[in-house]
Amino acid sequence: MKITVDPKIKEVLPDFKVGIIQYNNITVSDSPQMLKGRLQLFQEQLFFDLEDKDLFDFPGLLEWKLIWKALGADSNRYRPSAEALYRRIRKQNYLTSVHSGVDMNNFLSLQYEIPLGLYDADKIESNVEVTIGTDKDQYEGINNRLNTLSNIIITKDRQGAFGSPYVDSKRTVVTETTQNALHVFYIRPSMDRDTALELLTAASNMFTGINGGQAELSVL
Repeated sequence: MKITVDPKIKEVLPDFKVGIIQYNNITVSDSPQMLKGRLQLFQEQLFFDLEDKDLFDFPGLLEWKLIWKALGADSNRYRPSAEALYRRIRKQNYLTSVHSGVDMNNFLSLQYEIPLGLYDADKIESNVEVTIGTDKDQYEGINNRLNTLSNIIITKDRQGAFGSPYVDSKRTVVTETTQNALHVFYIRPSMDRDTALELLTAASNMFTGINGGQAELSVL
């Protein structure tokens, strides 16, 4: 699968970069107790941090708020997914376990303060482009709504948009039958390429440590 970034993004966000991990032969299942425990503990610690901090004291959340503003997206109606997770935790509406793929994705998003997208690669048709959405880019999301992705970064294949740093589509959702997956990391623009590669390496090791399989990674 070839993945490209639309040059139009760089015109607005010169330092934009996206991290890509492609997993093969993974096994998604009920999360082990260790992962469930780490996810719960991280959320509880974060809740106490949020009693003393503003959301945008977290550098990753702040950078993505600024990206939203630069692109002209509606930050009141649509929020980057990492910010939405932090808002849930501030209300003690903690994330519950789904399965080892989603749980690890959520844990990494909370840890790195950035939006992530995890997709079943066998449900993606043809190559993938990361671009800026228009009012024609829509899909039914995992939030059970029809989402219009105008001025929001999207990932799209031959069928159309299937992911974004706002919400992902039902079409490419990872389930316990998923064997191959595409993991998209919406890296903070301020992060240099070498640091981004270190982040992806650590993340892929954690993911395959739970789900098995092999990982290939790149920064675009």
